[in-house]
Amino acid sequence: MTTLTRRSILASAAAIPLAQVARASAPMLGAAEPRFHRVTLGDMDVTTLLADTRVVPNPHTIFGLNVDDAAFSETSEAANLPTDTSRFFFAPTIVNTGASLVLFDTGTNGADIVLALAAAGYTPDQVDMVMITHMHGDHIGGLMTDGTPTFPNAEYAAGTVEYEAWAAMDNDLFNANVRPLADKMTMLGDGDTVLPGITAEAAFGHTPGHMTFALESSGKSLLVAGDFANHYIWSLARPDWEVKFDMDKSAAAKTRRRMLDRLATERMPFIGYHMPFPSLGYVERDGNGYTYAPESYQLSV
Repeated sequence: MTTLTRRSILASAAAIPLAQVARASAPMLGAAEPRFHRVTLGDMDVTTLLADTRVVPNPHTIFGLNVDDAAFSETSEAANLPTDTSRFFFAPTIVNTGASLVLFDTGTNGADIVLALAAAGYTPDQVDMVMITHMHGDHIGGLMTDGTPTFPNAEYAAGTVEYEAWAAMDNDLFNANVRPLADKMTMLGDGDTVLPGITAEAAFGHTPGHMTFALESSGKSLLVAGDFANHYIWSLARPDWEVKFDMDKSAAAKTRRRMLDRLATERMPFIGYHMPFPSLGYVERDGNGYTYAPESYQLSV
């Protein structure tokens, strides 16, 4: 009979040829992220989808256009962020109200949104309604796949002001992806309700008619916020900083402050399309700006 001691085990391990140890190593897999995150809001299932993520250089050419390099660097370094690169997230939201499956925004293309839906357990034909916060390409790009509607059974909804503004621009992607769906699209104004528990709210500035959507179920609320704030530091800590993609920069900054103040006051969770995935969190006041507090388990207990 052999008696195992700590010394004999260590001696045996040391005797294993190095080549065998190397062959037994697990492969390096690299960074990875989930494609979806699901919480409950009253009687609703609310799921954020990671349709895409990408690294973008020179963030100061996008955020803080009205401040100098020193100010941008100070804010970035205080948040442990690099100043030479940034990471963008693209997170559509899908909500099961119990009666309808509703998708908010569609990513940059049909293939990506279909893959993200599949990861979350849904298929495009199950989508009953697609609501669009605004008409930038990373929100309407997935409406069509090879010239055919990606969501064959869906109705659509978008802000009236937003639709009319883009129709007047004669934008190629709008013409290809949105105009063909106009006869199935409900046009919305501030305060309109398309489905029970979902209310459209004006948040103009990022685009001429940008809309947010307030969800309410069993006394609980959440805001699908779109792009009124595009970065968890550079937009929240510094809401007055100008952003390249804001079409009316002054109006966008005023909207940003108004919306952030409301979220902080009401302590309402929100989904920010470009917030770090899973893109769901809270807003807290911090001096003259705000802080982003990611949701932990508040909506899963």
